[in-house]
Amino acid sequence: MDKTQRHAFKLQLAGERIALLAQLAQLRGGEVGRAQASAAHFSGAEDPPAQRATERDLELALDEHETLTLSQIDAALARIETGVYGECLDCGQDIGLARLTANPRAMRCIACQQRAEAESGS
Repeated sequence: MDKTQRHAFKLQLAGERIALLAQLAQLRGGEVGRAQASAAHFSGAEDPPAQRATERDLELALDEHETLTLSQIDAALARIETGVYGECLDCGQDIGLARLTANPRAMRCIACQQRAEAESGS
């Protein structure tokens, strides 16, 4: 991967990071933690308990997913800074431009990702 391609991925990832942080802030209602936001959103007694529980679980799942995505973006940006972006973390081979274009957060080549998913049962 050349310097221009790496820079383009860095810009894309940085943009995704900014958008995701804004989305997390909106989901949480500002700069508060997950638990405080959930308590504030679902403390009202006017909704049935099952509905509040379902909404709370959905919000926590979304927050968890977005937090994981944010950590993947940060890890990809760190790999760019250290010069190993685009190399599979498991085998060291190039990940491939098509895969990185589809998923710029990818840490593994397709073969190693499939192996990791099979081992984890995903």
